[in-house]
Amino acid sequence: MRGVETVLFLVVVATVVATFAKRLRVPAPSLLVVAGVALGLLPRAAAVQVTPEMISLVVLPPLLFAAGEELPWRDLRAVGRPVAVLSVGLVLLSAAAVIGTAVLVTPLPVGMAFVLGAVLASTDPVAVTALARRLALPPRVQALIQAESLFNDATSLLLFRVALFLAVAGGAASFGRTAGEFAILAGGGVAVGVLTALGAFLIRRRTEDPVLETVISLVTPYAGYVVAESVGGSGVTAVVVASVILGTQAERLTTARIRLQVGAVYQTVVFLLESVVFGLIGLQLPTLVRRLTGTGAWWLLQAVAIAVTLVLVRLLLVFLLSAIRQRRGGQRVSWQVPAVVSWAGARGVVPLAAALSLPMATLDGSALPARDLVLLLTTAVIVLTLVVQGFTLAPLVRRSGIALDPADLRTEFSAARRKLAEAGLDHLRHLSETESAPEFVVDQLRTGWQARLERVEDDAADLERRTDYRRLRRELIDVEAAELTRLFEKGEITDGTRRRIQRLLDLEHAGLE
Repeated sequence: MRGVETVLFLVVVATVVATFAKRLRVPAPSLLVVAGVALGLLPRAAAVQVTPEMISLVVLPPLLFAAGEELPWRDLRAVGRPVAVLSVGLVLLSAAAVIGTAVLVTPLPVGMAFVLGAVLASTDPVAVTALARRLALPPRVQALIQAESLFNDATSLLLFRVALFLAVAGGAASFGRTAGEFAILAGGGVAVGVLTALGAFLIRRRTEDPVLETVISLVTPYAGYVVAESVGGSGVTAVVVASVILGTQAERLTTARIRLQVGAVYQTVVFLLESVVFGLIGLQLPTLVRRLTGTGAWWLLQAVAIAVTLVLVRLLLVFLLSAIRQRRGGQRVSWQVPAVVSWAGARGVVPLAAALSLPMATLDGSALPARDLVLLLTTAVIVLTLVVQGFTLAPLVRRSGIALDPADLRTEFSAARRKLAEAGLDHLRHLSETESAPEFVVDQLRTGWQARLERVEDDAADLERRTDYRRLRRELIDVEAAELTRLFEKGEITDGTRRRIQRLLDLEHAGLE
């Protein structure tokens, strides 16, 4: 299949897979990878060639931006210290462990083993966010897992550049040059990210057109990524920093109607891109196996050994750091949180983009040794982590008992709504006392807000009655929608009026979900 046909086919497959994933209560990315591998193994399946530009320039920026916006600044500050340790220390330790394992179990030369270790050293923000999105994790655990995967890019990218320099140029890396490159990567990425967020903020504050707002939101991650890469910084870091900053300003940037539209568009874009990229990862594995003839099944054993090494190193360091922190705090050492954090370290899109960017030849014109094997092992490890860890992460969370109780979440939701309604009533009381608004308007609003407060209390007290209320209210909305269609078909209203009223009914219907 050609490129466009492959993408469209993957979108159709992803829609079907996502439906089954929701019914089976399994992560859609893991099921997409399995489906991609199964399709790639079919006898007449065409070879799939994924370019680094497609991953790094088309797919990666919006997915990173969406993941960064989901990370609250409050929770990020609370986990800043462990994130810093994991983003640097764990990346370096993982790279060293993979290098040692690759030298022992694979025919890779030391230089290419270094490249493989740098590629697989960091967790992937796209995969981790996609896997953790459906889990009811405590806020700090969720923030720790996502923040680590978002901010370990500068370390792994620096390692990759050093490894690539050694493998391609055959030179030696100096400490001063390495430190300088790290400063440019991290500092340049942060600076561009801040400037990108500032520019987007200034433009969006002066825009009230929903279409323009949506376009600016979609262009922002691409702009930050391209500018950062052009000045030698980390494009991933720039996108992450911009998304975290803009995520804290969401309520100040736009109106409620625009937020609804932008959110709906972004959910669609994220679904489409995740569907394509995880499906391509699965599809590419059989293609790489066919290309690398003569290796037999050894590549699979080598990939399993590397994946196990990554898991063991992560388990060791996370448990060690957690035990030290709990001992210092006078707490009893527990296994639940470090086990979940350790098992959430999946690899995905970012390692694949790095492996695909490997050049075909060295500076002297000779072929880069074992390039195909590095790409095959990288893809295989990605598939293994997405499938094994992806399918078992939710059961581990349930077994650990750290997942938030749905009843507690409902209680928190009801308590928050009650406080909001009480705040509104207090403001109306203030308006009445100061005669800042017409009394009949205040009385009308007070009646509505009092009814809202009573409804919140009734909802919290009677779940069954709330379910019946919502069901009947949906029926009434459906009746109104049918009447709206009848009025339009009889020519009593224009299409513009029909669309405006239909949108109001849709918003009301969505509020009942």
